[in-house]
Amino acid sequence: MYLSTVSRPAAEEPGPGPGPGPGPRRRRFALVSGNVVALGTVSLITDISAEMVAAVLPLYLVLGLQLSPVAFGVLDGVHTGATALLRVVGGFAADRFRRRKLIAGIGYTLSAVAKLGLLLAGRSIPAIGAVIAVDRLGKGVRSAPRDALITLSSPPEALGRAFGVHRAMDSFGAFLGPLAAFAVLLVVGQSYDAVFVTSFCIAALAVVVLVLFVRERPAGEPTEQPSDRTEQPSDPTVSVREAFGLLRGGPARRLVLAAAMLGLATIGDGFVYLLLQRREDLGLRWFPLLAVGTSLAYLLLAAPLGVLADRIGRLPVVIGGYTALGATYLLLAGPVDGWPLIALTLALYGAFYAATDGVLIALAGPVLPARLRTTGIALVQTGQALAYLVSSVLFGLAWQSWGPENAIRAAAVAVAGVLVGTLLLLASPSRLITRKVPR
Repeated sequence: MYLSTVSRPAAEEPGPGPGPGPGPRRRRFALVSGNVVALGTVSLITDISAEMVAAVLPLYLVLGLQLSPVAFGVLDGVHTGATALLRVVGGFAADRFRRRKLIAGIGYTLSAVAKLGLLLAGRSIPAIGAVIAVDRLGKGVRSAPRDALITLSSPPEALGRAFGVHRAMDSFGAFLGPLAAFAVLLVVGQSYDAVFVTSFCIAALAVVVLVLFVRERPAGEPTEQPSDRTEQPSDPTVSVREAFGLLRGGPARRLVLAAAMLGLATIGDGFVYLLLQRREDLGLRWFPLLAVGTSLAYLLLAAPLGVLADRIGRLPVVIGGYTALGATYLLLAGPVDGWPLIALTLALYGAFYAATDGVLIALAGPVLPARLRTTGIALVQTGQALAYLVSSVLFGLAWQSWGPENAIRAAAVAVAGVLVGTLLLLASPSRLITRKVPR
């Protein structure tokens, strides 16, 4: 219902008569731009491809190749965190050369090619790890330029809505991906190669959509906050010193530290689904459908929570999301079992993603200068991804040493500690990054 190709926020249009007129009312229902829709379409198609692989990878590694929890934790960490520093490289390159679409396209292409790499890796764990690293390299390179394009295509007061709509489209792809993997496995049996080939073809389609429909600078659409200076061709290029100077600024530094702490509280989808499969003794064929449940909750909640974040403040929504994550961990170690456990766990896990994924970036956008916005977003994502790498390895060690139930209880305690630290970092007296956007 938010999709449109309006060229400017409706709030800027004057009413027909004296007084406030319909401007504020129309502003409340401002639609997202066409560029956000195009980026959402690319993410939707890409996530179908990515989640096809992600849905079967834990089974393939743990049950097929008999990886230990520690080894799986290392590979799961690599899946998200090992190439995290390249997020900063991608973000800096996009800002320096002002070619955000090109850098994002390189990332999407790398991830597509990696799907074919899984065919060549066979049962070699080092080769599989290398292919996963290339896939995550692609995600690391594309994430910040893509999110920067969203911020540059949306007015400040609608960033939560824009990211909510984008993440809803993204999560619809994540919803379809495991279903596609399930369908392929039903047709060909336990042939993971067929899943990988299908995944590559879908990822290649996403690159084509990016090239044809996403624009570097949407004509006539808002590109800055009112306080930001519009980039001019004559502006000096961004330097490395200027980019990392963001960490000397209070708001940006606090955001990066908070993102890193929040990453430490996240153990990874594979562990959550393996714990559910272990507790409920689910058949292997049904395993990919666990991700479908999470994606469905994410899909239904992403846009509404994005709108809510614009209205009540983005930090409260992020805190609520991590509270849902802590509740998910407690459920996995609690007395509830059967279908109520599966339904509640997947619903809360999807709510966690819907309340944090795009909203955290929407929270960061207004405090980052326009010419360094992609780099700043990349720094936030890098801090979170590096912490996730550490978290995955530590959780694998805890599982192997203490058992899965004690390990997940420890993760729930970690979430509580991280929430306290995040509030201390971001709920500053100036309320700079916790306040609502004026309406």
